[in-house]
Amino acid sequence: MKTEIDKLDTNLKEKRPEYYSKLQNPLSEQKISELEAKYDKILPPDLKELYLWKNGQSQDCYEAFVNNSMFEPLEHVLSGNQEFTGMIGYDFEIENWWNENWLPIFSNGGGSYICYDLKGIFTGQRGQLVEYWNGDNDRAVIAPNLVDFLNSLNQYYEKKSADDFDEYFDISESITKWKKRFIVDKLIEK
Repeated sequence: MKTEIDKLDTNLKEKRPEYYSKLQNPLSEQKISELEAKYDKILPPDLKELYLWKNGQSQDCYEAFVNNSMFEPLEHVLSGNQEFTGMIGYDFEIENWWNENWLPIFSNGGGSYICYDLKGIFTGQRGQLVEYWNGDNDRAVIAPNLVDFLNSLNQYYEKKSADDFDEYFDISESITKWKKRFIVDKLIEK
């Protein structure tokens, strides 16, 4: 994980320096522990390492971190998880429309997310990344883990020049080998 974060840090500094300047300072181990206690969630080591690098992007930055999605600060991730989890069985009446084990780490600003899956819903692979679309009933697993996802992002950066970036870019082509779609349509049993 550290290798991919170090590469990403270098790639962002070199190819997107203005965006890099909008990334927030890293969280300390103590602050992460406080947030884990506040929201009753324990971060796995790879996700914790991401937030020890940077705490998302500033709220006045609307440029994409990846796939038209912004990098969310950890407190937003954990409070978002808590809010959506509270809607299960009420607003979310379909099984796995939202899952309590999803942490919404990247947001498109319109209510859809790329989530870190703590449990491995659908595949059994903990740490996979799942696309949550708030208006659609498909849930795609787009990467088996955060390391492979960041590796694909780094490969994308290494193929592009600094002039190729704007506020939207998409690494979907490089992650298609992992993409698996799941349809959620089963009502939650009460």
